[in-house]
Amino acid sequence: MSADKWRASGYAGPSDSPGFRFWRDFLDWQRQLNARLKPLGLTQPQFAILAVCGWLTREGEPITQSGIANFTGMDRMHISQIVARLERDGLLAKRTDPNDQRANLLSLSEGGQQQLRLAMPIVEAFDAEFFLARDAASRPASGACEL
Repeated sequence: MSADKWRASGYAGPSDSPGFRFWRDFLDWQRQLNARLKPLGLTQPQFAILAVCGWLTREGEPITQSGIANFTGMDRMHISQIVARLERDGLLAKRTDPNDQRANLLSLSEGGQQQLRLAMPIVEAFDAEFFLARDAASRPASGACEL
C-alpha cells in the first residue's frame, strides 16, 4: 500500500494526535523519573506501588495486591511481578490474608518506608518541574493576544 493511499487517520501525522502526544509525554516523564529514582534502586512503577501501598495503609487498613491493581489500573500480572521484586528487595512485606487464603496482604517494610521517605520529595519535585515546563510551553507567548 502506498503512503498516499493510506488515509485511515483524520490527523496529518502522529504529532497531531493528542493520544500519540500524550503517550510520548508519558514515556518522556517516565524515562526522566526513572533516571532520578535509579540512585535509590527504584523504577517509576516500583515507586508507584510503594507510594500507593503507603497511602492506602496509613490508617492501618490492609491492602491486597488486587486492591493495588484496582486502585492503579495496572495489569495484575505486572503488579505481581513488581510486588515480588519489592518483597525480595525487602521493601514490602507480604502475608496471606487470614480471611481469604487466595489474597496477599501488603505493607511497607521499615526499608520500604525509608525508601519512600527518600523518593517522595524527588518525585514530587520532578513532577512540579516537568509539568510546569509542559504548562509553560503550552501557553501563548507573553504579549500575545488570544481571541
